This record gives sequence, structure tokens and C-alpha cells, in this order.
Amino acid sequence: MPKRAKREEKKVKTKVLYKLIVVAIFVALAFFILKYAPNYVNTEITDKANLVINNSNVTGDLKKDVIIENGVIYISMEDISNFFDPYIYYDEKYNQIITTSDNQVTSMVVGGNTMINNGSSVSTSGTILQRNDTYYIPFSSFKDTYNVEISYIEETNTITVDSKDRKYVVADSKKENSVKAYPTVFSRTVDKLEEQETVTVVQNDENKNNVIDGWVEIRTDIGKIGYVKEDALVNELATRESIEKKKQIKGKISMAWDYYYEYSSVPDRTGTDIQGVNVMSPTFFTLVDEGRGKVSDNAGEEGKEYVKWAHSNGYMVWPSISNNSYIETTSEIMKDYNLRHDLIENIISLIMEYDLDGINIDFEYMHDEDKDLFSRFIIELKPRLNEIGKVLSVDVTAPDGSEEWSLCFDRHVIGDVADYIVFMAYDQNGDSSAVPGTNAGYDWVKVNIDKFLGQEEVEAEKIILGMPFYARVWKESNGKIEEIWKVDMKALDEMIPESAQKIWDDDLKQYYVEYVENGLTNKIWIEDEESIEAKLSLITEYNLAGAAYWAKDREPESIWQVISETLGVE
Repeated sequence: MPKRAKREEKKVKTKVLYKLIVVAIFVALAFFILKYAPNYVNTEITDKANLVINNSNVTGDLKKDVIIENGVIYISMEDISNFFDPYIYYDEKYNQIITTSDNQVTSMVVGGNTMINNGSSVSTSGTILQRNDTYYIPFSSFKDTYNVEISYIEETNTITVDSKDRKYVVADSKKENSVKAYPTVFSRTVDKLEEQETVTVVQNDENKNNVIDGWVEIRTDIGKIGYVKEDALVNELATRESIEKKKQIKGKISMAWDYYYEYSSVPDRTGTDIQGVNVMSPTFFTLVDEGRGKVSDNAGEEGKEYVKWAHSNGYMVWPSISNNSYIETTSEIMKDYNLRHDLIENIISLIMEYDLDGINIDFEYMHDEDKDLFSRFIIELKPRLNEIGKVLSVDVTAPDGSEEWSLCFDRHVIGDVADYIVFMAYDQNGDSSAVPGTNAGYDWVKVNIDKFLGQEEVEAEKIILGMPFYARVWKESNGKIEEIWKVDMKALDEMIPESAQKIWDDDLKQYYVEYVENGLTNKIWIEDEESIEAKLSLITEYNLAGAAYWAKDREPESIWQVISETLGVE
């Protein structure tokens, strides 16, 4: 080939190679831009105060801007609800805001400069502001209520809030370092660290350092959140560990209500031992009719001896307080914050006097219009019990029933707030039923557990399944109900004739018996060891908290071994 032709061929190859290199560079550049350009976009909010809660900048999620006036930090009621107290409440009657946390109940009158914190008056550095139909809380004064540390960084107009019950870790920068917005070197720098500068190390949900591909998330002393290489930090120190709530009872709960009449004496259990039980709930207390929050105490010295007996046997004591179906008295208390407060103070005093381990709220037959106010009572009671380390359980009926017996409960809120919600899974067919039927059929109980978990959105681990130690005898004449008797479980075998044939109903998981006596047809859906064991199996199936039984002394002794073996409670 001539030299000239070779030169021309070489030029062509060079041009092609050059074009390929240019295309490759362009493709690489485009890939880089597409992949990393978003990492350089500045998304910081600089025209208003930034709010950083537990190392997360939530400014963009605020419904209202944070206000800072005269050194006081104000956060809107809507944002307090979103980030700190979902049940914060405006009390129209007293023109006050009521807010709660794990162990604090705080009320503050709009425009006032004092708060009432767990019954004690505390001066505040600010007041509740009302602007354009929005209430702003002087958050600086509520740090004890919400158990947080608050700092304002003027340099970056940033407020940092750290919960005191969460793990808090600090470390030092090994050298001068750039803090990146994302865990990659190809990212915008959000801050610069000096050598030995101390930073906060962000923790993940497992209370471990939030590390991504060798990068650790941190917060700098001016409130900036970003990433540095994990090996860029030294002298790591946990200055505070997370506080984990311990359950009073390990394993399944097995609670026996110990019922006695209001005007009779506390049962004397001295020298007895109940297999398969770890909680006793004697009916110590009731509301006083028209008592405006007063409690009738039917425990006395005998009650103190009862508690000593229970504790000596290793049982917790969560006595019930009943409203005695005083519907108007209950309504009056629920509608007035001061009366709710008085009732709560009376409950706390009784718990301390009798050395109790908790309380069981048994308010039944209430106006459905008071549903949210009953929830308020539970919301305001729970922190006071937490403060003294006591358990709150609340009895409720099955969903979707009558207004006064079922629709009066917000099971979702109660289940969220209380330690336990007790589903009284009985009286499926009660004394007012038009037709005879079972008291607590397995299939009905199971359907309602599904409702608790589904439509009511209650956590399974909070549900205690209540079951009856009694049945009903339906007496009919010509298909018409003439009488309905409640019969203790232990008395059923004695009253049913030996000639009567028991038929097992596999849907109800109980025996049915029918026989004629004194001209009346008796129909009984029997509660016995087999029916109770079937209902107990639902606790394991659904991983419920445990079981409760109404009521002690109505059962045959043999039932306790069934309960003990099924629930694993000695």
C-alpha cells in the first residue's frame, strides 16, 4: 500500500477512535450526572427555623412554622400532635390545653403563665398563643412533660430536640472532615468538621449506629445532619442508653376477677393457692353515685390482708373499679376535666394505700356520646400510673353492639393507651336476648378477636381474653322463654339429669343439652373444661396477652389445671 494511503487510513482510524473516546466520555459524564447530580442539589430550608427531632430534620413536615419570640420556642398544637402527643386536647370548658406523655399530665390555660404538671403548679417562660385559629404551645416550658432536651442554635436557626429515653452517642472527629449529605464522596458537603470536634452519632431503630456502606450518619454541633466515613470518628461514647419498659408479668397473663357484693366482705383466701393464676382482681372499688369522682372503698383492713395473701403467693393485684352502671354519674365525671382529675387522684391514693400493682377499669353502660371523653379519662390516667409503676387494664365489650354497652368504647384508643384491653367475651346471648343461645361460642369469640385486630386496630399483645365461669339455663314453654337462670360452671353437672344427652357443637366448641323439667324445656350451652380450653387456644393462635375469668368460685377446681397447662402459668 502506498505511504499516502496508509497515512489516510491512519487518520481515519484516529478520527474514529477520537469520536469513540468523546462518546465514552459523554456517556460517563451523563451517567455521573444522572446518578450523582441529585446528591448535589441543596434541599435545605433556610427561610425559617429548622426543627430537628431525634436527629431527623422534620421542618418540611411541619403543618405550621415554629415561632421563636423572646427566647421562647412555640410549636403549633397540630405539630405537637404529630410529633409528641397524638392525644393533645383543647378543653373548651376551661379554655385550656391538656397534653400527656409517658408519665406526665400537663394542663395550661390559654393566655396563662403557669401549667399544672401532675397536680403541681409550675411557672412558665411563655404562654399558649392563639393566632389565626391555631394554638401555639410554649415548647421550651414543656421539656419535662415530653422528657426531652431542647437546644436552639442561632447560627443556623435550628432547634434540636432529643428524647431522654433514647440512646445518645457522641464521638470525636479524627481529623478535619467534610460532612456529606449522602453516604458517598459524590455528594454535597453540608458542614466541615475540625479535628477533635464532637458530633452526635445517629442511632437506628435497633439502637445501633446508622451505618450505610461504611458511612455513619451524624449530627454536627450546628444541627446539620449528614455522613462521614465510619473510620473518621474516634472516642465513641454512649452518654445515655435507651430506656426499655419492662412488663410486670413475663409470659401470659391469667387473671381471676374475685367478685363480692358491694355490701359484703372481701373474700378470705388465707391458706389457699390457685393454680394457673398470676393476677387477682378483687372488686374493691366502685364509683359513688352522684359523687363527682369519689370512690367507694370496700376493701378496708380485710382488703389489706387480701393483698398480703396475694403477694405471698406471687400474684399481682389489679382490683377493679366499677362505675356500677351509674350512667349519669359516669357522664358527669367524663365531661369535666376537674372531675376526671379528682377521680384519678382518688384512684392513685387507693393504689398507694393498699400497695396495689395496678387497676382494672370496669366502666359499663355509658352514653355513646361520652365515648371520646371516656378515652380522655384513660389517656389522663395512664401517665399517673406510669409515674408510680402500676398497670392499667380496661374492660370492654364486643364491638358492633348497642350504643350504651358497646359503641361507648373507642377500642383503638383504649388499646393504644392502656397496658391491656380486656375483651369481656361473654353474654353473646344475655338476659335480654329474644331467643336462647350460647353465652360465649368459640366462633363468636374468634370473629370478635378478628374485629379487635382488624377494624379496631388493637395490638394482639395487649388483648386479654375474658371468659365466663358460668352458663345460662333457658326455660321455655311452647317455644316462649319463661325464665333465664345464670348457673355457675361448677353446678352444671349436678343440675343436668344423667339421662339428658349432651351434643357437641364443633362450631361453638361446647356441649348443648336439652331436657324437660317441671313442664318447661331447659336449654343449656355448657361451659366446661373443653369449652374453656378451646377459647384458651385462641390466645396462643393469635398471640394474645392472656386470659381473664369471671368469676372466682364459680368454677370447678379441675379448670385450673387446664388453664395452667394451656397458658403455661404455674
